[in-house]
Amino acid sequence: MKKFSSLMLALVLQGFVLQTAVAQDDNTAMVPLPSVDDFTRGEDGWAFGLGLGIEYETAYEGSDEFGVELQPAGAVQWRSGNNIFYWAGEALGWRGVRADTWLLEALVGFEEGREESDSDKGYLDGLGDGDEGVEFVLQARHAFSADWRYWLVGRVVTGENGNLGLFGVGRRFGNQTDGSGSEINLVAVFHDSKYANNGFGIDAQQAVASGLDETRLSSGLRSVGIDYNYRHNINQNWQIYGEALYEYYSSDVRASPIARSDYEAEVGVGFIYIF
Repeated sequence: MKKFSSLMLALVLQGFVLQTAVAQDDNTAMVPLPSVDDFTRGEDGWAFGLGLGIEYETAYEGSDEFGVELQPAGAVQWRSGNNIFYWAGEALGWRGVRADTWLLEALVGFEEGREESDSDKGYLDGLGDGDEGVEFVLQARHAFSADWRYWLVGRVVTGENGNLGLFGVGRRFGNQTDGSGSEINLVAVFHDSKYANNGFGIDAQQAVASGLDETRLSSGLRSVGIDYNYRHNINQNWQIYGEALYEYYSSDVRASPIARSDYEAEVGVGFIYIF
């Protein structure tokens, strides 16, 4: 699920003029969801957040090896009404609200791909490095009410390495309107054959080089997962955030020799300073 959470990483220009307004009180986020960065404090114009997080996660998709990694956090944002354009790491995108209950997002980014060296135990030896490529992401969340207590979410990722879709439901805890609190999402993830084989397939040449069985996957269910997000405003400028996710692979993915574990997991925590 790196690609989601990796979901999240990109480059884009998309604009969408929204007609309805969200309350613009001080420290009111465009939507009150901890998983959606909003450093604007409810005001139009530029906003900046910069921080650092530490993650304990699987070394690559399907790995049974875990490691600790430092990750930059934060974003440069520009808000105009119910639109926010942002640059976050390798991501450049747009998100906006319509009718108080729709959150739409578009971005384009760069997927780095898997490397043989990602496995310290040599489980990827002979498979070569995975293909790098540009990915386009479209996402929509639809809340059942304007307080964003429950919602449906859909995401489509498309690019040089195939296509992936995510569908799920979410719930927010707490009554804050500044984006702090916590939320949980339950999702099902689907991929086409190209995307599946890019991550878990082994072609004839790779089979000879690695000694692993040749493996070809078809399109279908990739996994089911749960994702928890937390955000707390320590003061006017400092935030602490956390995320934990668990993804359980489908039987087709688990049958691949690359999937040495039935699941992927990640937990992370970090701090952001808002200028």
